[in-house]
Amino acid sequence: MKNNHFVITIGRQYGSGGRIVGKMLAEELGIHFYDEEILKLTSEPSAIGEQYFRLADEKAGNNLLYRMVKEMKPDLDLPKSEGNLTKPENLFRFQSNLIRRLAAEESCIFAGRCADYVLEKENLDELIRIFVYANMETRIRRVMDVDKVDEKEAVKRIKRIDKERKEYYRYFAGRDWMDMDCYDLPINSSRLEFEEMVTLIKDYIRLKGFSVE
Repeated sequence: MKNNHFVITIGRQYGSGGRIVGKMLAEELGIHFYDEEILKLTSEPSAIGEQYFRLADEKAGNNLLYRMVKEMKPDLDLPKSEGNLTKPENLFRFQSNLIRRLAAEESCIFAGRCADYVLEKENLDELIRIFVYANMETRIRRVMDVDKVDEKEAVKRIKRIDKERKEYYRYFAGRDWMDMDCYDLPINSSRLEFEEMVTLIKDYIRLKGFSVE
C-alpha cells in the first residue's frame, strides 16, 4: 500500500532556482511550501517579533569558529525559558519545533533552515532530502534576471548568501552544506528546465513508494 504522507526538504544554492522549483512542485502536488512563511508562523506562538527571526534567518550564531573547531551542535530541545529568548540558538529551537510539528501533521515542502537535519533526528521514513545546485554562469544569469541587478552585484549576492547558508548549516547541523551524502537527490539545475526538475522529483517520490498525482 502506498503512503500518502511525505515531507520534502530542499537545500539550495542562491540562484540555483531551488525555491522556484519548490513552489512549482508544491502547487502541482497540492501541498504547502514553507520558506519565509516559517518566520511568521514561528513568531506568532513564541511571542517573539518576526523581525528577530528575519535577522537570524539562515545565519550562524556568534560562536561559529568555536563550534567548527569543537565540532559541536546546539541541541534541538525545547527553547529555554530563561535568558535571552532571541539568541540564535533559541530562535533555531522555536523554528525546529514548528518544522517538526508541520512535518508530522501534513505532507509539505521546506526550503532550507536545516530542515533536513532537524527531521533526520525524527527518523522519518517519509523524508526526502533534495539539494539544488548550478554552475556559477547559470546562477549569475538567473540572479541578474530575477533580482534585476548587474553582473557584479549578482556575483556579490551569490557569494554572500551562499557563505551565510554554509555557515548557518555548519553551525546548527555540524556538517558541510555541500556534502551530497547529506541528501537523497542532488539536482544540477544548470542542465534542466524547472519543469523537468519538477517531473524528476515527482518520479523520485513515486519511486520511493509515495502516492502522487
